[in-house]
Amino acid sequence: MTELLAPAGNIERLKWAVEYGADAVYFGIHQFSLRSFAGNFSIDEVDEGIKYLHDRGRKGYVTLNAYPFSNEFPNLTSSARILDEIGVDAFIVADLGVLSELASLNLNAALHISTQANTVNFQSALAYRNLGARRVNLARELSIDQIVDIQNHLKNSDVETEVFIHGSVCFSQSGRCAISDYLTGRRANRGECTHPCRWKYSLVEEKRPDLSLPIMEDERGAYIFNTKDLALFPYVHSLVDAGVASLKIEGRMKNAHYLASVLPVYRAFLDGRGMDSEEAWKRLGRVDNRSFSFGFMKGSIDHEDYETTTDKYKSTSVWIAATTEELTDGMRVCRVKNTIHAGESLELLTPDGSISQFVAPNPIITITGERVGRANNQDTIVLDAGIPSYSILRRVTEGS
Repeated sequence: MTELLAPAGNIERLKWAVEYGADAVYFGIHQFSLRSFAGNFSIDEVDEGIKYLHDRGRKGYVTLNAYPFSNEFPNLTSSARILDEIGVDAFIVADLGVLSELASLNLNAALHISTQANTVNFQSALAYRNLGARRVNLARELSIDQIVDIQNHLKNSDVETEVFIHGSVCFSQSGRCAISDYLTGRRANRGECTHPCRWKYSLVEEKRPDLSLPIMEDERGAYIFNTKDLALFPYVHSLVDAGVASLKIEGRMKNAHYLASVLPVYRAFLDGRGMDSEEAWKRLGRVDNRSFSFGFMKGSIDHEDYETTTDKYKSTSVWIAATTEELTDGMRVCRVKNTIHAGESLELLTPDGSISQFVAPNPIITITGERVGRANNQDTIVLDAGIPSYSILRRVTEGS
């Protein structure tokens, strides 16, 4: 059974990922992760998260995919031992030295090779297996035909493969980028990337430094490095048939609304429950995106795979509120994210992936019993307990 692997920037999002259909969740700790600004987990939170996952038959993988300096290895290996004792199912690594060091520790956790390793052939996958890896994330620069060929060569081995199927794409090959290092002093391969590939650029001639010349895409500007987001749901069946073990969603810095919107789409395609492309695109477009692309999966990259008009995200909805626990009087607690107005019509997304219409109560009742015409960000209100916990309320903005 092919695994659906989801990101989590913190313990709350880990739980949302599970509720919306993830088979496994990957997350980082405060060191050695390539998402330094994702929030990340303390050791105690890893313990809580792994227990939550295992109690529900799910798995948890910790990212140790930064490129550490020599003096950092004692801390890294010590952390790995502690995490292994907690029961982490796998470590995701990129650096060859990290792979070697962790393999020598005889840990219970499996070792998975990160996309940062840029694995584009079966020979590398087998070499990583010989060095102790159990799974290899194949590079985003591969086409479906190349992945099928790699899988055919790995049939008689016990190395698994993993493929990114949704989310932001780095302009640099498999994320091995130094633009951020040079422009901002923030090191991409240490988890500090400032994403300068999304910025707007112009041309400067060496002897005329005060003259900035636009690189014209059109009258709105030029974002020549700004790749669109991947959305590979049409390839799910082909990847499963090829024998790919895990389909991975990008987004440790994304919020719960993103997880709740994206996971049910891929869960439906993975389970064969039927969702047409129009519905899938609609659901994926409800959350922030830079338009969508099939990337290298279709065989090559062209100008259609770049968002050349803006560096801004777009979406067709606004996240209004999220439901949490049920109260003893049969009401459901709801945390407000954006202003909600009494009597307005909203879209309700529930953990089973279903979408329905919801009319906000009039008046709205706060957690303190106050009756109001609207509630604002950070307010807590109560709703009928018929709405499940981990539900999303959102205002659809498409066409407005």
